[in-house]
Amino acid sequence: MRKLTAVTVLLAAAGCGTGSAEGDAVPVVVGYQSKTINTVTAGTLLRAQGYFEERLGELGRRTGKRYEVTWQDYDTGAPITAQMIAGKIDIGSMGDYPLLINGSRTQDQGDQGTRMVSVTGYNARGALNMVVVRPDSTIKTLSELKGRKVSASVGSAGHGTLVRALGGVGVTVENQQPQVGASALQGGGVDALSQFVAWPGQLVFARQAKLLYDGAALDHPTLHGVVVRKPFATAQPDVLREFLRAQLDATRYLHENPLAAAETVARATGLPTEVVYLYNGPNGIATFDLSLKSVLRQALRDDVPFLKSIGNIDGLDVDAFIDDGPLKTVVESTEDTANPARITGTDTACGVEVSDPATAGEAWFEGEAAPRPAATPECLLKLVRATGAKLRTAYVPDAETGTRWFAEHAFWVREGGRLLPFTTEAAAERHGDVLTFAQALDAVGA
Repeated sequence: MRKLTAVTVLLAAAGCGTGSAEGDAVPVVVGYQSKTINTVTAGTLLRAQGYFEERLGELGRRTGKRYEVTWQDYDTGAPITAQMIAGKIDIGSMGDYPLLINGSRTQDQGDQGTRMVSVTGYNARGALNMVVVRPDSTIKTLSELKGRKVSASVGSAGHGTLVRALGGVGVTVENQQPQVGASALQGGGVDALSQFVAWPGQLVFARQAKLLYDGAALDHPTLHGVVVRKPFATAQPDVLREFLRAQLDATRYLHENPLAAAETVARATGLPTEVVYLYNGPNGIATFDLSLKSVLRQALRDDVPFLKSIGNIDGLDVDAFIDDGPLKTVVESTEDTANPARITGTDTACGVEVSDPATAGEAWFEGEAAPRPAATPECLLKLVRATGAKLRTAYVPDAETGTRWFAEHAFWVREGGRLLPFTTEAAAERHGDVLTFAQALDAVGA
């Protein structure tokens, strides 16, 4: 675990006739994972924008109370859960498997336990978890990992994706934190790395890995969400409500200002803006919506048997663990899984308006402040050729799964007169002869 950072902000009830002493402040401790970037609406972005503090300031003016917010940053969900069990963190954000472990560890405590109260980001097909190999690896399919070493954080969603996708193929799983596994992959200590957002994208963008398996191929939802200590929620319902309202503020900001949001998260985490934008930008791999959708609830129920099978939990009543009461007071939930953040604008290469998220992409050129929209993968290739400028990066949707990926790291195929991108070489080979990005650029001009 990397060094814990904590920032405390004291919010006074402005305008109160008799201010409270600092010792009388209502403490609120929020645990989050800055580099797990589809929790940003309840963590990194929320903290950077100050929405929670603003909301509590307004609450303080109504109640005459002071609220003291402490932000604690961790690499994974496990230490957040440990601190919540110890009563030292009130509200936490984490991935689906850590959420389930969190709930299982406290379910015997009844009203003294924890509850899941909202979703941050999710992918309805499972693309937030991926398996990567070294750039020079000859391995093209998961079955070729048989008898080899794969790094994963045991009990994480990345581990679950690996086990599900392998379908019984035997591998040796090295239980490692993401950064340790990334180093092991580069050093040859393991043959593959199975991890959650944003590690796969980060490693591929840095040309330190290539994608072997897209978790979207499983078509099983993955998600991150917010959990609260029930005693805190009972004692401070107004504070929890303001947290959820602030999360909604951050979600709206991300949808309306995707590039600015990505730049904010990049500055706070040290991740490349291009990587954050891959996941959190328009048509991004992560869809941000607070709703506790039935499809996501079912995914959590389906995840429980796996966690039981590896001994991480004894079991969990997911329906009892989820409490949508507080969220209902803040926003009307929806069952819609369409990403509300979409690529729009005019495609200058093909002379059309960008409208279909299933084919839309973006090209980001050096020296330009923002990416340019493209209606289709072929239009994107034409745009890159016609512009002639150095490409910073580009984004296209996988022709099968729809997963947004780096165009220059995709595998391209000419099929039925079209040029189609795929996230993995194995998927591309099922459709024809594989082209590199450079070859696809040449082909679109032929």
